[in-house]
Amino acid sequence: MERPTPFGGYSTRDVAAMLGLSPAQVRSYVQAGFLSPPRGSRGELRFTFQDLVLLRTAKGLVAAHVPSRRVRQALARLKHQLPSGRPLTAVRIQADGRRVIARDGREVWNPESGQALLDFEVGDLAREAAPFARRAAEAARDHEAELGAEDWYELGCELEATAPEEAMDAYRRALGLDPVHPDAHLNLGRLYHERGELRKAEEHYRQALAARPGDATAAFDLGVALEDLGRLPEAIGAYEAALAADPEYADAHFNLAGVYEQLDQRGEALRHLKTYKNLTEGRR
Repeated sequence: MERPTPFGGYSTRDVAAMLGLSPAQVRSYVQAGFLSPPRGSRGELRFTFQDLVLLRTAKGLVAAHVPSRRVRQALARLKHQLPSGRPLTAVRIQADGRRVIARDGREVWNPESGQALLDFEVGDLAREAAPFARRAAEAARDHEAELGAEDWYELGCELEATAPEEAMDAYRRALGLDPVHPDAHLNLGRLYHERGELRKAEEHYRQALAARPGDATAAFDLGVALEDLGRLPEAIGAYEAALAADPEYADAHFNLAGVYEQLDQRGEALRHLKTYKNLTEGRR
């Protein structure tokens, strides 16, 4: 059973206030099986940011008189479409009553019916949730002595989409208690990377790898940072390390193709691009 984070997540009242629902309506959506939020230490419902996205979608579909069975099916599909972590804030949710689709803003959605019943930006929801997230972070700091490294890490994961500065603070506190926590290093590195602080990102990616050798994601992210720093031979080494850990890491092949193209090594570039296409086409 997943251990609850003492100060993570959103309460039923928080969710009701953000989504314009009554607490009873929020609970009814849970009872209808639209989602299954975890429970806190006292048995209360604690909603994640992904739960907020699903609830906001459910609200729109129910308002459009979509049958409950179809709502549950749509939310189950949507849950698998949603990316994890920060990219979630770039997603746009659209639906025509028959389909619910998550887009990242780079594609145009054309519903078969020609009329969308649901259309909202996840980033807008994140901005609404930010004050609640900051309140949770403040409450955690007020009870700092009660939290361990894993508590701070879990809180950081929950804060990333809505309050990235607070998430960084949570990861730093996790590392203060456990300096070799690989996931805290990895996530903190990503947040530094997004801010353009590439050398700090590199440092945390390397510490994540030192704590957990063979981590394909950490090696890949290190490769991206090194590529952004213009250190292409080192980037190749990092991407190759990611592939050694996971030979089917398609994005590593794609990035290697780009690096080799920059180095005018066309044969290697084509080889990795071909592998990337074979891997991604096989998943369609």
